[in-house]
Amino acid sequence: MTPVALVHGWGGSFSATWQRNGFTALLEDAGLPVIGIDLLGHGDAPKPSEPEAYSDLTTRISEALPDEPVDAIGFSLGAMTLLRLAVAEPSRFNRLVLAGIGSNIFERDDAATATLVHGLELVGAGGDPAALDNTVRLFTQYAQQPGNDLDALTAVMKRPPSPLLTPADLATVNSQVLVVVGDQDFVYPGDELAASFPNGRCVTLKGVDHFATPDAFGFFDAALEFLDAI
Repeated sequence: MTPVALVHGWGGSFSATWQRNGFTALLEDAGLPVIGIDLLGHGDAPKPSEPEAYSDLTTRISEALPDEPVDAIGFSLGAMTLLRLAVAEPSRFNRLVLAGIGSNIFERDDAATATLVHGLELVGAGGDPAALDNTVRLFTQYAQQPGNDLDALTAVMKRPPSPLLTPADLATVNSQVLVVVGDQDFVYPGDELAASFPNGRCVTLKGVDHFATPDAFGFFDAALEFLDAI
């Protein structure tokens, strides 16, 4: 059976994002070997505090993959990182599930990133997050989960920006691609992203926001069906 690589989002880990909710168990019950990956700055990976250390997050993924093509599932930052690796090395993947990304692939909101960094630095300095808006406050809560390193996660958020991907870049990805995004997600919609792939389609989860996506039953069903696991 083709292995499935799982890549979490910012502030998550293989354990927190994919094992805790039982998703890995569903894959294993279907006979699919799982490759768990912690991105740099997360989980059991090294946690440097310099933003420049995070300029290329794809290395942790490529080093964990076998020589043969795999299937892969990524959420948010993990999905963006998988996508960059797939553009650079399209032969590494058979099928890709990209969850929690959409319009943000084609446009960069530097002001929103700066607001998130401000919130993280405020909390890191002992400030009160009550004045932060709801989205920023949720990010700071994720950063303070057990096992997380606030300085490292702030550095991830402050990493040097990568060039935006273009539809021409995505047209080189020949894998079967499933984009999964909630209609309450700040990256919604995902249709334009899915349409940029030669073999892409989009599933929209009704009533689901960004943070709830990897735990949503609709995500489970869509991903498992796509991987022929149900």
